[in-house]
Amino acid sequence: MFKIRRAVWGLAILLPVASAQAGDFSTLEPLGFSADGSVFAFEEYGIQDGSGFPYANRFYIDTAKDDFVPGGSMRIRSDNEDTELDAIRAQAKAKGELIIPDATLAATPGYIAGVNTVTELSADPHRIVVYPRPFLPTPDTPIEFRIEEVQMTPPQNCEGVGDISGFRLIRIDAAPGGQTSLIHEDTAVPASRNCPQGYRIGQVLTYHPEFGEPVFAVMIAVRSMGFEGPDYRWIAVTGKL
Repeated sequence: MFKIRRAVWGLAILLPVASAQAGDFSTLEPLGFSADGSVFAFEEYGIQDGSGFPYANRFYIDTAKDDFVPGGSMRIRSDNEDTELDAIRAQAKAKGELIIPDATLAATPGYIAGVNTVTELSADPHRIVVYPRPFLPTPDTPIEFRIEEVQMTPPQNCEGVGDISGFRLIRIDAAPGGQTSLIHEDTAVPASRNCPQGYRIGQVLTYHPEFGEPVFAVMIAVRSMGFEGPDYRWIAVTGKL
């Protein structure tokens, strides 16, 4: 009996160590929209697995062009694991506020119409259907987004990693006779995605400005191989509702 208890106790000591060997799931923080809906911004931050280095990335996207505004892609990381994550986030915030102040974005956060976290097991990670606004009875028709993974030729920095994936994002209007449209399709895999191996839809945000056309942002979690397991980072696809 003593030997069994000692073996179980020893296993209990080992379990927390094993569970610590995991990938880096960055924290997503949508920052909001500009008042006219022309810009959407979000932050992702965390601690790199393996190195322990803190990082904070901010992205400011032209919603009509689905591309970064000038200077709108910023990645801050400390190569010292003793640096506080809050300090790195503060550096990213200072750079981002040169584009749009956080207070301006926070005043028009938009609406999170759908959420599917990377730990969700019961939902389809490649499909989401939402109403764009929280009105009941609603004047809106549902909008569906589907993501399809597409095998791509690996960039030079991804040789030996395994299959590399791009994606296409499709929008389906659920109204009778509604159209299906291609929102995004990769022709190559950017190096910034760090050898992506999979994608899933994480959030859908919408914003209806007082003046101007309503817009959306689909947040997509990008899976790649980290030091200790799969890493997840975020990208956004934007457009007009």
